[in-house]
Amino acid sequence: MKHRVLGKTGFEVSEVSLGTWQVGGRWGDPFSDENAEAIVNRAIDLGVNFIDTADVYGDGHSEAAVGRVVRVRSEGVYVATKCGRRISPHVAEGYTVGVLEGFVDDSLRNMGLETIDLIQLHCPPTEVYYRPEIFALFDRLKQAGKIRNLGVSVEKVEEAIKAIEYPNVTTVQIIFNMFRHRPSELFFSLAQQRNVGVIVRVPLASGLLSGKMTRQTTFGPDDHRTFNRDGSSFDKGETFSGVDFETGLEAVEELKRLFPGDPILAIWALRWVLMFDAVSCVIPGASKLAHVESNVAASDLPLLTDEQMAGVREVYETYIKEQVHHLW
Repeated sequence: MKHRVLGKTGFEVSEVSLGTWQVGGRWGDPFSDENAEAIVNRAIDLGVNFIDTADVYGDGHSEAAVGRVVRVRSEGVYVATKCGRRISPHVAEGYTVGVLEGFVDDSLRNMGLETIDLIQLHCPPTEVYYRPEIFALFDRLKQAGKIRNLGVSVEKVEEAIKAIEYPNVTTVQIIFNMFRHRPSELFFSLAQQRNVGVIVRVPLASGLLSGKMTRQTTFGPDDHRTFNRDGSSFDKGETFSGVDFETGLEAVEELKRLFPGDPILAIWALRWVLMFDAVSCVIPGASKLAHVESNVAASDLPLLTDEQMAGVREVYETYIKEQVHHLW
């Protein structure tokens, strides 16, 4: 496993790390403590040393499972979680210093940790990025020993650019994949200038970039790929990266021509993300042990060729850009 520095945190993290949204629900399968712990343990076995969770994943069960594993492992593992999405309704007015500090305390208790390595605001409404008192809170929490670093998870490039104006923001978690290119145009260079770590989420566009889906693929009623395609439950860009499912399937067929045979497209999609120097790590999720093993293998793939990089760009320009580029 190769490592990269996570911006101002100074953490040397595995370039392929682990996101735990899948083990926390919203993907059609009920939460399982046993499965969650097995996935986290397997990831650590394979060299992953950075795990991302959130208080809303499985209503806290994902955080608790991560905490149980890392507390008994001898390896040094960095834990990142998020706060803010428990605010209901999820509006800017709900973001207060007291509410957020309470969420941090809840996460510490839930994970059984004394300090959170990285706490991240969890895709707050855009107005929150213009409230300095919210960001100042986390300096006080750091002085109190509750957190080591502050980051943000964002929906839009504009939010990322605003967030890194705050000196205490050490990382930005953002959607970036073969179907979402915009972060690489300006934000990546600004992040590098400010030494801000970039954590890439949704790298497989909710599984579209696995190359395994067809027009006959169906999802359960509790899977966000069923109920959130129009953004009725949360930001549309979280589901298939905002790409229409049928259009995404057409684009995937073109991508498969660039990456024929083994390994599967999913691993190349992760390797594509890692081609960008501004990226600190990518955090694909996993609902099975096999997914963890496949994801980690991306770190050992060779560099993409200039022809392959150009080909991915052409597919994006032809099929995807008009749908998503101006929105996120």
